Amino acid sequence: MAARRALHFVFKVGNRFQTARFYRDVLGMKTECRSATRLECSGAISDYTGITEDSFSKPYDGKWSKTMVGFGPEDDHFVAELTYNYGIGDYKLGNDFMGITLASSQAVSNARKLEWPLTEVAEGVFETEAPGGYKFYLQNRSLPQSDPVLKVTLAVSDLHKSLNYWCDLLGMKIYEKDEEKQRALLGYADNQCKLELQGVKGAVEHAAAFGRIAFSCPQKELPDLEDLMKRENQKILTPLVSLDTPGKATVQVVILADPDGHEICFVGDEAFRELSKVDPEGSKLLDNAMAADKSDEWFAKHNKPKASG
Repeated sequence: MAARRALHFVFKVGNRFQTARFYRDVLGMKTECRSATRLECSGAISDYTGITEDSFSKPYDGKWSKTMVGFGPEDDHFVAELTYNYGIGDYKLGNDFMGITLASSQAVSNARKLEWPLTEVAEGVFETEAPGGYKFYLQNRSLPQSDPVLKVTLAVSDLHKSLNYWCDLLGMKIYEKDEEKQRALLGYADNQCKLELQGVKGAVEHAAAFGRIAFSCPQKELPDLEDLMKRENQKILTPLVSLDTPGKATVQVVILADPDGHEICFVGDEAFRELSKVDPEGSKLLDNAMAADKSDEWFAKHNKPKASG
């Protein structure tokens, strides 16, 4: 399974401006690419520029954009996909996502300089929150010539059952396992971001903020992966499908769910590498889109709060 790669985690964000500030100014990530309504990392911005108040009764219904941010290209870095829905101001959190850990003394320094709240939870390890309440753990050290993103931690209700799924079915390797603390560290390769499974008491609750973790594999493996899940009576949220992006590669995708309902996206690696190339204009495009976003003003003018997810 060495050809499989950890790609990104999807976050739903309510405050795009503060979110961009956290990932860019605090963590020190770069905008890899930005896309808007139904355009995937295309560099084209489709922000309904012709819409006026009279066009629709709710001009921001169904309008969304996403931005990819990371410490480097998704070819060899784990990145974050930030999904912003113009008409939603916040999302209720569950207990499913437990945090991302990264090693960056620069991020710790940035947070202190910007007075972003930090809590030292272990020697040299600081807990902080992205807007929306998503937890990040910053190790006050830096890794030379390596992706600073070390692991994504997800809650599981039955560690043994989850290990059977992630290792026996999805082919992940166990790097660490602690039965007493009910945790395990998994991955596809030594130099990739790892997946940490942490046992919790009771059910895993996803709520409206539920995210999705994405991996790639050789395209030829996707039909076999889907067939395996069918044979094992595992949940398939989106059967294998080809997604067309105008002017770019057609990517094959299958979306699964583990025993606790964590969404898992597998994409064909070859086409995804083309699709996920860094857009040098990404940061500028995001800044322009945020400047053009008048949704807060529209809702205030109409005396309506943005919806809660």
